[in-house]
Amino acid sequence: METPLKDSVLDFYIDDQGVTPWTLSVASGYNLLRDPHHNKGLAFTEKERDAHYLCGLLPPTVISQDLQVKRLLNNLREYQVPLQKYMAMMDLQESNEKLFYKLLIEHVEELLPVVYTPTVGEACQKYGSIFKRPQGLYISLKEKGKILEVLRNWPERNIQVIVVTDGERILGLGDLGCQGMGIPVGKLSLYSALGGVRPSACLPVTIDVGTNNERLLNDEFYIGLRQKRATGQEYTELVHEFMGAVKQNYGEKILIQFEDFANHNAFDLLEKYSNTHLVFNDDIQGTASVVLAGVVAALKLVGGTLADHTFLFLGAGEAGTGIAELIALEISKRTSTALEDARKKIWLVDSKGLIVSSRKESLQHFKKPWAHEHEPIKDLIDAVKDIKPTVLIGTSGVGRTFTKDVVEAMAAINEKPIILALSNPTSQSECTAEEAYTWTKGRAIFASGSPFNPVEYEGNVFVPGQANNAYIFPGFGLGLIMSGTIRVRNDMLLAASEALAAQVTQENFDKGLIYPPFTNIRKISANIAAKVAAKAYELGLATRLPQPEDLVKHAESCMYSPSYQNYR
Repeated sequence: METPLKDSVLDFYIDDQGVTPWTLSVASGYNLLRDPHHNKGLAFTEKERDAHYLCGLLPPTVISQDLQVKRLLNNLREYQVPLQKYMAMMDLQESNEKLFYKLLIEHVEELLPVVYTPTVGEACQKYGSIFKRPQGLYISLKEKGKILEVLRNWPERNIQVIVVTDGERILGLGDLGCQGMGIPVGKLSLYSALGGVRPSACLPVTIDVGTNNERLLNDEFYIGLRQKRATGQEYTELVHEFMGAVKQNYGEKILIQFEDFANHNAFDLLEKYSNTHLVFNDDIQGTASVVLAGVVAALKLVGGTLADHTFLFLGAGEAGTGIAELIALEISKRTSTALEDARKKIWLVDSKGLIVSSRKESLQHFKKPWAHEHEPIKDLIDAVKDIKPTVLIGTSGVGRTFTKDVVEAMAAINEKPIILALSNPTSQSECTAEEAYTWTKGRAIFASGSPFNPVEYEGNVFVPGQANNAYIFPGFGLGLIMSGTIRVRNDMLLAASEALAAQVTQENFDKGLIYPPFTNIRKISANIAAKVAAKAYELGLATRLPQPEDLVKHAESCMYSPSYQNYR
């Protein structure tokens, strides 16, 4: 079996110098064409074809990487079904890694919805049916007691970031078990494309403890364990073994990103490991950071300070309480008031109605800080009319819950109501962009979790923003990695939010946007990475010393390049 030379070694070469594509020996011929790390397809020069035994294995023409990108984009645009585009992109990633990333980086606004939400949701639902070859590591209950050995089966040694899921709460689609692997694979593609983390330094992991999804358990194509979910001690011991094995195998500075765990596990895991590992939960912390950035940016359109506004959430799970807490932390920081007082500006509605103090005994622990003194209210529309929020945020995972009555009530209370319908995928969004703009007569400041097309209303074109976590986590992760940070702290999340909000230009505001366009995402990520790293150095949590003088330039210099290298 061949063991490829790690990309980290190749990175020491300057791009315009020749490099040798090593496997166990020099990769050549048929094997070179099937090595995704080194394959260049028709872009191999005649000299490279002679040197690496490729003559006759390729058609005679030599084309540039740019022409390859153009051809592939044309082919993708021929597909009418988003899932077909997703499968084509995954095939490309498995056959020509650099071309995949160059295509994704140069056409990120068009292809982000293909490789991630909303299409990745459908891909996870059908993962067993479309499964071709494994991506990432599958750690099931069968591997209990030998997880360290399983980690060592992965061919790359210099791992810097792991995205791990147990598949219990995939987007707004529920328990997809082992088929949730599409989420870590997709997230890590974005770490490389948007944040510049080397693909070989990324490891997708799915922890398979079974599924409670009867449809999957009865699906002959399901690829996971066919049993009900393990819970309690059995679950805890497996995850704990995994966390210990990761640290033992990869060291103190390995970033572990928890993704799409159910609420009851997500909060517990984050709290349990935040002081012993470098851990980050994108659903709780990443979502909070990107939403706070949008709210801070929106203040330039509506006026006032953060503390002047009143926030009402529909949804009190990981995302809702995570966002609420970060907003409260920012209010507390800006006004020098107690966190408990800052929380009083923020109200949450769950499936049982407004969270109030009379419900406190029956609430889950993460909801209790939001139980304020108020009469019980069952329906969202009544909460809007009574609380009179200036900002309405949806994290419920239930589509069409921002009804016409709710949105019109927001418009009656506010000249420019801020409405954020954040649930994914598109089908689960609390309202559409068209509904938000139409029902507020074009006055809403709107953003969603999944993308919506521009909306024309009474001669004006409104471009909805997307509160996509991809704005935050790639740059956030890069900042942690390049500074050698050993723990995540809330001040780093606030720094990331402020850095993102600062990237919104007046031109963006003139279009009603509260997020910058994704076309500049690598520049945005570099600025976020710099602010996060600076905060880590300030807090004494960074280990890569001395601190670089220009952290933005340092971040840019650390970023992975998808351009082909010349082979000797």
